[in-house]
Amino acid sequence: MKYHYKTVKTVIGELKLVATDRGLAAILWEDDKPNRVPLAPLLKNENHPILLKTEKQLVEYLEGKRKVFSVALDPLGTPFQNQVWEALRTIPFGETRSYGQIAAQIGRPKAVRAVGAANGRNPISVIVPCHRVIGASGSLTGFAGGLKVKRWLLDLENKEELVLEN
Repeated sequence: MKYHYKTVKTVIGELKLVATDRGLAAILWEDDKPNRVPLAPLLKNENHPILLKTEKQLVEYLEGKRKVFSVALDPLGTPFQNQVWEALRTIPFGETRSYGQIAAQIGRPKAVRAVGAANGRNPISVIVPCHRVIGASGSLTGFAGGLKVKRWLLDLENKEELVLEN
């Protein structure tokens, strides 16, 4: 399978968009751990239609002009991971869920830690909104883009003052 990529600079940092011919496979962070999302060799392709559509919709979202994405997705994961990632896509814009709530939603209420692990391996950050998952106490928990970016994304969705400091 061929993976095409395009790098884009955004207000939340430089992102590497990765797609197959079937859909978006990943959004990788500048400081992403190399083994978090294992992909085959990547081919640079600034004009791949899925990458262009993703970039446009991502910019609209980050400008507060988009709440829902319509990009075809092609994440690579286990059946359990894909089940968790599908559940993440049901979290409405501006809302959050706990890992326990996601575990219950997929019919595996005792799999909270496994849900957390799958959430951490979500290859399509932002569009598959793992930033909307928080701890049971309401605390912010791990995020591949960093907790400052996670807070910024949640504030964006709740129309809070947006300040992203290094």
